[in-house]
Amino acid sequence: MPTLLQINTTLNQGSTGRIAEQIALLAEKNGWECYIAHGGRYVGRSEIKSIRISSKYDNFYHAIAGEFLGRHGLASTQATKHFVDKIDRLKPDIIHLHNIHGYYLNYQVLFEYLAISNIPIVWTLHDCWSFTGHCTHFDNFGCDKWKIECGNCPLLMAQYKSRIFDRSRKNYLLKKELYNQLQNVTIVPVSNWLGGLVSKSILGHFPIEVIHNGINIDLFKPLENTIRETYKIDSNKTIILGVVGSGFDNEKGKLEFIELAKREDLQIILVGLSGDDTKGLPDSIIKIERTQSQRELAEFYSAADVFINPTYNDTFPTTNLEALACGTPVVTYRTGGSPEAIDELTGIVIEKGDIDGLIAAIEMLREKGKGYYTKACRMRAKRCFNKDERFADYIKLYDRILNSK
Repeated sequence: MPTLLQINTTLNQGSTGRIAEQIALLAEKNGWECYIAHGGRYVGRSEIKSIRISSKYDNFYHAIAGEFLGRHGLASTQATKHFVDKIDRLKPDIIHLHNIHGYYLNYQVLFEYLAISNIPIVWTLHDCWSFTGHCTHFDNFGCDKWKIECGNCPLLMAQYKSRIFDRSRKNYLLKKELYNQLQNVTIVPVSNWLGGLVSKSILGHFPIEVIHNGINIDLFKPLENTIRETYKIDSNKTIILGVVGSGFDNEKGKLEFIELAKREDLQIILVGLSGDDTKGLPDSIIKIERTQSQRELAEFYSAADVFINPTYNDTFPTTNLEALACGTPVVTYRTGGSPEAIDELTGIVIEKGDIDGLIAAIEMLREKGKGYYTKACRMRAKRCFNKDERFADYIKLYDRILNSK
């Protein structure tokens, strides 16, 4: 029985944690023994054998090293050395990396071990951090230093903050040096857009195979619901849904939702707000901290007439896929891989910051009515983003790698 070891910041939490979990569950059905190694902060319940790499305290000190010394991904040294010893004893047939950033792992220690172990590596990229000297996303800022060599980073206070030192050039060169020592690596971007960037990056000499994310289409589907009645939404109002994560800000479309809320014929519902996320939002917006279950989330998608995703930085958001699976058309900005989720029958793509275009798109979808789009949305989700099919692509990749050894 071959052994698969996945490594990710979270354990069955957040989009990447759930993706790793679902891949492992499918791999086990196909005869693999599976493990997921993870950080100590975001730990959910998992059906897979798990390995905690670092503790919450280690995570805290790693965050300090990142924020004040610019050494994000270069602390947690002892924890990672202990983890490497576990890998050596486990002897996995394939190591599948997901997010190795997130203050829990020392990537230098890990890659130096992988360079001599010759274990085949599959690396799913969910953002751009792997080939930059600091940031996870640069699309909205127009920075292209990653193509040559980072330095004088304009994004030190964005995403993972570095308050004192700019180590972006050193980090970039270290990554490049470490990658050049690796053998038998397959890079898996989750969108064609990201794949195009990777091909021009310091990872571009490795084989690249795009595999889109998948979702549970049996869970996310059109559902009868009482959302309109529960929240006393006038039958003449069009329900506009946004599903946001923590840290909801202008890069995730906060200003756009505030502007849309001025329209009396629209009812905005935002799901996923927490803490200070609600600051500045008008009272007319229905604010949901979190849903009690994914089924309840599917009910919100099903109740919405239009799903809006005015994001300025994104790779391939699963929220678009969930909306489609529930039969709801999507309006998104032309950001990263976000437009890849939809076609002309299932939504509209507009340019970043074009609020007039956003309103026009809503009017266009509303004119035909949600029912006009529901079947096409559902069929596209089933055809393109069924998790069983997308994650089966990973099993096929693993088998090809093993057969080529």
